[in-house]
Amino acid sequence: MSPPGIALVTGSSRGIGRACALELAAAGYDLAVNYVRSKEAAAEVVAEASQVHGRRAFAVQADIGKSGDRERMLTEIREQFGRIDLLVNNAGVAPRERRDLLDVTEDSFDSVLETNLKGAFFLAQAVARWMIEIRAEEPEQPLSIINISSVSEYAPSIARAEYCIAKAGLGMLTKLLSVRLAEHRIRVNAVRPGLIATDMTEKVKGKYDQLIADGITPLKRWGTGADIARAVRSLASVDFDFATGTAVDVDGGFHLRIL
Repeated sequence: MSPPGIALVTGSSRGIGRACALELAAAGYDLAVNYVRSKEAAAEVVAEASQVHGRRAFAVQADIGKSGDRERMLTEIREQFGRIDLLVNNAGVAPRERRDLLDVTEDSFDSVLETNLKGAFFLAQAVARWMIEIRAEEPEQPLSIINISSVSEYAPSIARAEYCIAKAGLGMLTKLLSVRLAEHRIRVNAVRPGLIATDMTEKVKGKYDQLIADGITPLKRWGTGADIARAVRSLASVDFDFATGTAVDVDGGFHLRIL
């Protein structure tokens, strides 16, 4: 059986991205492990761990919010693998400082949206064009894009307005891409994580520990990167070949409205 193909997971040196990369390697994907400049050592560890599964993997530095970085990263993937079959748009940043909606600065707004929305948009655009070329040569090869969104896509958090706005935009991007690429049978879906234990949420652990204990999610535990990674692996597989434009909530039931 031939392997599923080549996957690019952005922001995969740590957290959810790392878990996704390792899960996809175990599922048979060769990997481009994307990282920002300060995370090279961590990315190399992920690439080496992926090779344990017999997969090819390499670490590639790029700030996806920067046009030149995106172009260079895709060039390196072409040189290494010659193709791409799966993009996991995971890279994201939180506001440097949580501020009330009325106190958000333009610098903070621009910084968050540059990575979380603009970068994801234009990377997906470039990958989609490449996938259309691949589809013309390989009519049956599974090709897909998976965006890692958040419950913040629909749940307002007035101390993280810029983050919520970016994730809401990512939700619409998923729908737009799914419609545009359907004729090429390139599937586009999203995963919406809830409260996931990562270094990004470590600073607010105490607050959310209490909310979880009080029942903010019916399943009273933190989510893990592995929870998200398993959803990504499933969406990328042929098991979901008839699914596009959908968002899978992996949030312990946070999205439920309970009387």
